[in-house]
Amino acid sequence: MQADDAPNKNGSNDTVVGSPEQEGVAGFLAHLVELRNRLLKSVLVVLVLFIALFPLRNDLFTLLADPLSKHMPPGTTMIAVQVASPFFIPLKLTALTALFIAIPFLLYQLWAFIAPGLYKHERKLVAPLVFSSTILFYLGAAFAYFAVFPIVFGFLAAAGPSDVNFAPDIGEYLSFVTSLFFAFGFVFEVPVAIVLLVIIGVVTPAKLAEFRRYAILIAFIIAAILTPPDVMSQFMMAIPIILLYEFGLFVSRFFYKAKMARAAALAAQEAEEDAARDAADKDDEVTQRHEAYEQQAASAPLDFDKALDEAEADQRRLEAPSAALGDPSSSPDAPPPELPNSEPTNSEPPEPDAPPKKPGDAG
Repeated sequence: MQADDAPNKNGSNDTVVGSPEQEGVAGFLAHLVELRNRLLKSVLVVLVLFIALFPLRNDLFTLLADPLSKHMPPGTTMIAVQVASPFFIPLKLTALTALFIAIPFLLYQLWAFIAPGLYKHERKLVAPLVFSSTILFYLGAAFAYFAVFPIVFGFLAAAGPSDVNFAPDIGEYLSFVTSLFFAFGFVFEVPVAIVLLVIIGVVTPAKLAEFRRYAILIAFIIAAILTPPDVMSQFMMAIPIILLYEFGLFVSRFFYKAKMARAAALAAQEAEEDAARDAADKDDEVTQRHEAYEQQAASAPLDFDKALDEAEADQRRLEAPSAALGDPSSSPDAPPPELPNSEPTNSEPPEPDAPPKKPGDAG
């Protein structure tokens, strides 16, 4: 052991091949290599999409600006305040579009990286949540483009003074719509968040129903933070949040009932297993006792002489004539009874008879 712990010429300790430290380092490096490979794949996919969409950069910006262009005064267009904005803004939009399209692939790479470290029931839970989250994010972005943008831009164009020329900057417009896209995309994840909280046991549908009034207030606060500082945008976000909260509450009830049913079935199964285990333990205990008695009987032979003496003594006690009369003399410790009409015996020995007198002896 001292030779293994001794430092080498460089002054460092050599790690034993196959030691837990070396295996831990190897596993960590393997995870880093896998993470690097998946990040490279993700970047490569986004880059390929960017190259494919680059020739369409101006068309993409025209499509993005369509909700605003419909509400601008006739003869007016958007402006570029900075010199390089006409080139960099469409380029930035192309990169964001490539990233937006690649979201399913990026989530798949993330899922493939973390799935091996999850249990089977966790994988069954996470996979539907990832899929539904992606769909809801796209639905939120589509809701912003087709429902929110026309109302918001129509309100903003009509609310300004008549002597002000409404001509937004393309850079400011891109930042505005991008923030709304991501804000509505994340807001549409509310049902997924509610269902997830119910599944893991943080809250119950009953508690969420009681929390409804506070949820409405929080919805307007979130809308005020995520949306630009105008009332119309805040209402257009707060109302979907409230509706999505109610939808998530409705769906969570089904998941909660299924969870309670699984818990009840599991509890019943555990109770049956415990009862069967207790019965088996009792059977084993009885079997062990019987085996112990049999072993004891086999190891201790019967003393037939002693048993015979005890049986004869019992027989004599039963046949005693005083047993039927209830005489206490029937006790084995009592003295033997005296016979009737018998004279008391003298304890002194009898005197011997005088020898007969011979003839001729004088008295």
